[in-house]
Amino acid sequence: MKKLLLLSFIILFPLKSLAQNYLISFAGSGESSTVSTVNVENLTSGATLSLNGDDILQLTLPTEINQVEADKFSRLKIYPNPASEYSILEIFPPIADEATFSIYDVTGKLVAQFDKYLDKSLHGFQITGLKKGLYFINVNTNTYQLTNKLICNHPMKGSIKLEKIDISNKSIVEIPDKIDTKGSLSTIDMEYNTGEILKFTGISGIYSTVVTDIPSSDNTITFNFETCTDGDNNNYPVVSIGSQIWMAKNLKTTKYNNTLDIPMQTSNDFWNFTNTSPGYCWYNNDPTENKDIYGALYNWYAVNTGNLCPTGWHIPTDDEWTVLILYIGGDAVGGNKLKETGNAHWSTPSSTATNAYGFTALPGGKRYNSFNNIGISGTFWSNTLYDFQNSRTVEMYNNYGGIARITHLMSYGLSVRCVKD
Repeated sequence: MKKLLLLSFIILFPLKSLAQNYLISFAGSGESSTVSTVNVENLTSGATLSLNGDDILQLTLPTEINQVEADKFSRLKIYPNPASEYSILEIFPPIADEATFSIYDVTGKLVAQFDKYLDKSLHGFQITGLKKGLYFINVNTNTYQLTNKLICNHPMKGSIKLEKIDISNKSIVEIPDKIDTKGSLSTIDMEYNTGEILKFTGISGIYSTVVTDIPSSDNTITFNFETCTDGDNNNYPVVSIGSQIWMAKNLKTTKYNNTLDIPMQTSNDFWNFTNTSPGYCWYNNDPTENKDIYGALYNWYAVNTGNLCPTGWHIPTDDEWTVLILYIGGDAVGGNKLKETGNAHWSTPSSTATNAYGFTALPGGKRYNSFNNIGISGTFWSNTLYDFQNSRTVEMYNNYGGIARITHLMSYGLSVRCVKD
């Protein structure tokens, strides 16, 4: 069952313009050519929604008019919607008046217009002859205006007709919350302002891919699905940034990719600088609160086994981190472009983060003799040694928009992001 969002308006003065909305469709490539679900997040406003992969996302741009929601006796109702060969327009005008019915296609082009007299009673009109597509039906008088959407799935175009029919014995129809449109064109609306960044997460079975975009026209978002499955059979979303493909979440495996267990180390004594054995832990030794959000903390000796990342993936070198950071604009601005937006996980004042590339860096903290800095910093291993007891790392902070390129003792517990081979 797919959802179709229908929106009706009454306004008290003539329509100035129909906004040029953007239609976004979705496709899959790589490991899967189908998209089952798409999660959309407006990284600028924080709005979110989910839709089916074969739905169309309609980004509704603001218009110049002040739209006031109509009550049920002045709405323009359209059914069936989506239509096959015809639809019924049902209207109960608030007052009697001459009315102009205008039909616009999705680009705002006027495709048909009809003049009708409407008294203050229930009216019905049958519309036929529309080809497949999305339309806006506008009823305009000197004192009010009504607008609604019509989706037509009929493949053939004919002469567009609007003919009055008798529905005097019919009660006013309520718009259903859900319409079964299996196999049909469906649109889901989302408010959008020009220049806002949208994060799209496409899902197909075990595959999940992140794409960010700043829409400025109709577009098809193609998700390149890649296998990213760790030793515990956890599956990770992935994101392409420049020439690289990265995991879009922190690693949380308890097994190497050869299925051997990684030793869990809960004692503070283990994490001091003299220890050279591989290990991992959850922040505060609490997997319930921290595993799925922040992932695990690993020491460099677990990183250095070469078996920590999913098969086909590896711990990035310092040079590979450099490639990423240069692509997004450099150390000075890179933190804001990689960090998750908002303060759900980052402590204030991390309000300047944009997550412009969908990397979604999280502040998983670190562990040495104790746990430190969850919500404040996110620190990620490279596999590049600095000296005999330190390795190069990348660190981001809640109160700094850049990226720190520093070293950490190999005994520390830090976060891991893997990059595709």
